[in-house]
Amino acid sequence: MASITVQLDQTLESELAQLANARHQSPAEVAVEAIANYVARESWEREHIRKGLAELEAGVAVSDESVSAWLDSWGSENELPAPR
Repeated sequence: MASITVQLDQTLESELAQLANARHQSPAEVAVEAIANYVARESWEREHIRKGLAELEAGVAVSDESVSAWLDSWGSENELPAPR
């Protein structure tokens, strides 16, 4: 397992210690969990952006006009189906 050093300001260090204490964990355990969650969320977002851009480049997209017309129709008697 790799080891890193992180500089925290006093406020964040105190908050981390309080959270760790409340969870009966060490500050390092809480920090590892927080970093793992951040990396997972960022990786998910980057992958979805990459897929979306690839679809856009391949011409798989719905026009702004179609989406706007659909949204404008909400609540009306002539509500449009979602564009595809």
